[in-house]
Amino acid sequence: MERIPALIDKKNKRNDKMIKTESKEVKKKKGFGTKEYAESNVNAYFGCSNNCGYCYAKKMAIRFGRKTEDNWREMVLNKKAVIKNYKKRKGRIMFPSSHDITPESLEYCVIVLRKLLKAGNEVLIVTKPNLWCIHELLNRLEEFKSQILFRFTITSISDHKLRFWEPNAPNYEERVFSLKLAKYKGFKTSMSIEPYLDADPIKLIKALNLYCTGTMWLGKMNYIKTKGILPNEKKFYDFQRKISSWYSIQKIISNLEKLPNEIKSKIKIKDSITRLYAKKGVVLKF
Repeated sequence: MERIPALIDKKNKRNDKMIKTESKEVKKKKGFGTKEYAESNVNAYFGCSNNCGYCYAKKMAIRFGRKTEDNWREMVLNKKAVIKNYKKRKGRIMFPSSHDITPESLEYCVIVLRKLLKAGNEVLIVTKPNLWCIHELLNRLEEFKSQILFRFTITSISDHKLRFWEPNAPNYEERVFSLKLAKYKGFKTSMSIEPYLDADPIKLIKALNLYCTGTMWLGKMNYIKTKGILPNEKKFYDFQRKISSWYSIQKIISNLEKLPNEIKSKIKIKDSITRLYAKKGVVLKF
């Protein structure tokens, strides 16, 4: 694939005014998990080739016998979702929620997305962005720009950590490039840092704040397995448990509160963290 030239012109980057955050993005959160993002969700595939080590959808699919550890990474087309004629729904739709948009799945994903958008729906497109896929989506969904909000999942600035936890997903540079391209093309952009994989996720927030026209969601890893861990994997799990501890979370939240209002106003804390504070009788301001 040819590298897309001149994605972000330095002068444009300096002069480009930030798009105001959507009112829906700053309303009080409701629900948990994906319900914090959208009222409903649609998926075009079963399984996900990214095969992320912390994936909740994978955990549930294996638990209920829909997939196995071995075949989860095989993405099987959800034909019903593709042929369905969608109507306008109440509230925003998240697409996808249990798989990603990859070069192999792109065509059918576009078919479903265009149906949802033609019906007048507002769609939140969530992905660990593959640059080629994002380039295609931006071009092929251009007419629906006002109905789309991208949420790019960027969990670490370290490719070493990304390769372990998200083995088949794009690296950090490609994800950042995709985020910049979407903003440059005039689409609404936001970011998911869930689960954060760095001890200090604020470095990531500061680095990418400029390219997010909407919110930046921060959450911890919900499920960190304790069994079946190989010796060469142990350091990753031990590190994740350490940075997901109550002490570490308190430190992160305290540092977030010190950020400039221009950045702090975009930050949303996921239920994985807010529920911990709720148990302590504390309501977070984010």
